[in-house]
Amino acid sequence: MAAYVPIIDLSARDTREGRADLAARIGEACATSGFYVIVGHGVPDELVRRMWTVTDAFFRLPDAEKDLVANRPGVSGFRRLGGSTAASIDQDTPPDLCEVFAAHVTGELADDERAELGDAWATWTLANVWPSPEFEAVWWEYMDTVGALAADLMRLSALALGLDEEFFAGRFDRHGSSVAANYYYPQARPPLPGQLRRGPHTDFGGLTVLYQEDDRSGLQVQGADGAWFDVQAIPGSFVVNIGDLMALWTGGRWVSTMHQVVNPPPEHAGSSRVSIPFFYLPNHDAVIEPVQGPGEAVVAGEWMSRKLEKLFTGAGPRG
Repeated sequence: MAAYVPIIDLSARDTREGRADLAARIGEACATSGFYVIVGHGVPDELVRRMWTVTDAFFRLPDAEKDLVANRPGVSGFRRLGGSTAASIDQDTPPDLCEVFAAHVTGELADDERAELGDAWATWTLANVWPSPEFEAVWWEYMDTVGALAADLMRLSALALGLDEEFFAGRFDRHGSSVAANYYYPQARPPLPGQLRRGPHTDFGGLTVLYQEDDRSGLQVQGADGAWFDVQAIPGSFVVNIGDLMALWTGGRWVSTMHQVVNPPPEHAGSSRVSIPFFYLPNHDAVIEPVQGPGEAVVAGEWMSRKLEKLFTGAGPRG
């Protein structure tokens, strides 16, 4: 795993020399696997622990209580996924074995401000719903902190591409980022053929910063030859990967890589797992145009909305 998904220590990012070295390493990772693991990132362990604690506790509530903060598919609130993530790549598979709670940074805008963003399938078109004030406070603290980390990763990415460090900043100054925490519940019966906790897919946006439990993995990334590589859970780390828009931005120089979450072995089928991805998404109206190589320009919000529509209306067979 280390060779294909490298571990990068960010602790030297406060110096010019350190940033140059980190940018080179990030650029190499993004051009090969599209994934890297970060340590030394500065996000407090106690914040991560509080985020995991309130999130895990929510998913363990009775269904009737979780349904009080349910929202329609693809937007904020609780949802039983109901379909397959693989629908986003036109694969017809059984539903993912996963529940989700999501919130987005534009979810606190006034109704008329969100309405101006348009498109009923965009994640930013409905207000956030929260199970409790404590839950809301922790989630906002986490989104703010990891959002700041993601912004610096984008600066390092700009350096890696030979651009000005602030090249991407103006495309994220009104970003529509979101967190969609995944609860992989205990599997009381064997999965259907082809059924996974999360089916194969790519992410849609700029980059993803993922927390996975220290001792429970299941994440796999696909190599260029089609083989799947395990991404081990490393205590105190985040897994970072670029999304489709970032790959488009680089004219295909960087890769948005297929990944999935496999089922636990039968002896651990009764265990649950929580993962918490932060999706760093550009401004709704940002024009994404390749800075190098071929490709057509797209408007970020419109493009991501079409992807979400496919994801949540292209559900595979149920069973």
